[in-house]
Amino acid sequence: MPSFDRFDQRHYRTVSVRDGYRDWSPSYENTVVDSMDLALLDRIVTVPWATMSRVVDLGCGTGRTASWLRAKGVTRIDGVDVTPEMLDVARAKSLHERLIEGDVRSTGLDGDVYDLVVCCLVDEHLPEVTGLYREARRLLRADGTFVLVGFHPYFIMSAGMPTHFDGADGDPVAVETYVHLHSEHVAAAKAVDLVATELHEGLIDDEWIRRKPKWEAYRDWPISFAWVWCASEASS
Repeated sequence: MPSFDRFDQRHYRTVSVRDGYRDWSPSYENTVVDSMDLALLDRIVTVPWATMSRVVDLGCGTGRTASWLRAKGVTRIDGVDVTPEMLDVARAKSLHERLIEGDVRSTGLDGDVYDLVVCCLVDEHLPEVTGLYREARRLLRADGTFVLVGFHPYFIMSAGMPTHFDGADGDPVAVETYVHLHSEHVAAAKAVDLVATELHEGLIDDEWIRRKPKWEAYRDWPISFAWVWCASEASS
């Protein structure tokens, strides 16, 4: 897959995922736009959210996704995240049954347990996505569903923009970012017998430009995506 270094137009100081989200955790919820991820979850039509009896939220962060799931009627959610400070924010909301500090590619959770695995805004921080798909499939029951929302590779490459936030000194800080084309996702899913049932792409629209007026130059560019994957035997 192409390296982000070939496209980087910002050249921000770059830190690890753990260090970046540790420092971002106090302001994270005030800076992430719902149009990036939650709006795409709203567009999914094949997942009966309220019937999902066991859900795991990989890269659960501060609990934004769990809050959305709760509003859709999901009651039992486990969360996994690599950053203790993000987990502390999520823990204060009491949205998850369990919160575990760990890698989304190797959670340590029991397999064949969950009706739904959700992972939002995580894959762009992984050097490869094969491990994420393998772990999602291991966690899922035979008829389970994997929902993955991510930072669109087109935007990362064309805008040359990594995931970033303003540090304590006001200067932008990038969190290590990787490019994963859709073909890589398809290959990783196929390797673990997952098949796509939906793909949505979020565009820079009026709502984005209201929040970020300088982004008028990016109008109608795809900035995020949502894949819905099901076990191949369940989709046949």
